[in-house]
Amino acid sequence: MSQKKKAIIIGAGPAGLTAAYELVNRSDIQPILIEADPEYVGGIARTVNYKGNRIDIGGHRFFSKSDRVMDWWMKILPIAAEKGESIDITYHGKQKHIDNPFAATDPDRVMLVRNRKSRIYYDKQFFDYPVKLNTDTIKKLGMWKMVKIGVSYLRYTLFPIRKEENLEHFFINRFGKELYLTFFKEYTEKVWGRACSDISSDWGRQRIKGLNLKSALWNFVTSLFEKKGDIAQKGKETSLIERFLYPKLGPGQLWETVRDEVLQKGAELHMGYKVDRIWSKDGQITKVRAVNQAGDSMELEGDYFFSTMPVKELVAVLEAEKSSEVVEVAEGLEYRDFFTVGLLLKDLRIKEDHPQAPKLIQDNWIYMQEPGVIIGRLQIFNNWSPYLVKEPGTVWLGLEYFCKDTDPIWSESDENLITLGKKELDEVGIIHSSDVLDACVLRVPKTYPAYFGTYNRFHVLRDYLNGFTNLFPVGRNGMHKYNNQDHSMLTAMAAVDNILSGRTDKSNLWEINTEEEYHEEK
Repeated sequence: MSQKKKAIIIGAGPAGLTAAYELVNRSDIQPILIEADPEYVGGIARTVNYKGNRIDIGGHRFFSKSDRVMDWWMKILPIAAEKGESIDITYHGKQKHIDNPFAATDPDRVMLVRNRKSRIYYDKQFFDYPVKLNTDTIKKLGMWKMVKIGVSYLRYTLFPIRKEENLEHFFINRFGKELYLTFFKEYTEKVWGRACSDISSDWGRQRIKGLNLKSALWNFVTSLFEKKGDIAQKGKETSLIERFLYPKLGPGQLWETVRDEVLQKGAELHMGYKVDRIWSKDGQITKVRAVNQAGDSMELEGDYFFSTMPVKELVAVLEAEKSSEVVEVAEGLEYRDFFTVGLLLKDLRIKEDHPQAPKLIQDNWIYMQEPGVIIGRLQIFNNWSPYLVKEPGTVWLGLEYFCKDTDPIWSESDENLITLGKKELDEVGIIHSSDVLDACVLRVPKTYPAYFGTYNRFHVLRDYLNGFTNLFPVGRNGMHKYNNQDHSMLTAMAAVDNILSGRTDKSNLWEINTEEEYHEEK
């Protein structure tokens, strides 16, 4: 009897767990997952539990233009109506009626259908995102500002910047300079710590390709005639999606369910181990070594290798011949790190007409364009799912900050970061510091692969890694692409497809989220 083939999977995030799920359900190849985190699976799509209050890192809407991904999600966690509700949904032409609240084997393991709302907070006022040129916007900005926005948009529509050399050019061509300066520049530069003129326009082409002022206005008109319950994604930009699916207990719930299933079907999972060496021979990866915090190490041989670890780290630990250019490009890749300050409150200071939940504004998240504060975005976890919050009647916020792990703020104590978060939200009028009941800090390194540094030569690394026939870089950090969750999954699915079909060319992996159909926005 021949020995079962093995696939070593570095990382148990969306891409790694999708690869494992596809392998155990479609082949006899055994997945062996190695995850650096000692406690959580799901990567940045994990859900961290703080005293019964759950944190969704960055906010994860479950939507996709891929039928395959939508069907995959709903197979793992069925859709359910909330108590006392009956809902009709449509996606990709498929009709589904749900009238039995939490009708599932496990009533906690379900997907909810959620309404999306996100706005820009600027000059202590809320503005719709995407921007709507309606009476509310005109009133808040003033007629003269609106005239300048309109003239600027027409100027760059008629005479666009011919060569989009950077992200600033990208934004100006689609929104005009005045609207770019008002609503896009400051937030984007908070996220990346760089001027938009220093960031590759590839970021815009990948994240917001089809969004512009015209498409935002058209969506506003067509949304008035949209069927209630429609969660279709095709033909609509991500920024314009108004309904999405969401696991009852946060995104990590889905990936924990996938973990349980693949382990039941014979996969292995080693938590708390980080890969620190990879061996190769004759153009193939042969073995990896991983070590935990206690210094215990293990070596694993395999037939196929999936990597979701940052490309910079992958190249550094790979024992193989490398040109000086490969080393230079890998070492020059940059990342943006991220931390969340979780604040549990009695109430919000800022109020709106919201009779169903008078303590809450309705946003899932808010883009903080407010000058004078460094917070980038504000999550309201109650509005993602009320089940993320332990005590009904309390408000659970996530204050998101973007930095580098070499910046002084990254090394500040939790106490100082909590003080900063409370102070900033108090200053801009969103909370009273005295209403904070509890708080925590969660740091997430290498959250965003950056489109500067040596990114403009990334093709050198792509070609080098493609030279290892049994190595499959997948996922956001594995490919140094700012992929959404569904794109990361699709890269893993395509890699398994290639293995099972005997395809050696990997171009289909790298094309995911470069075609028009897959351009997205965070």
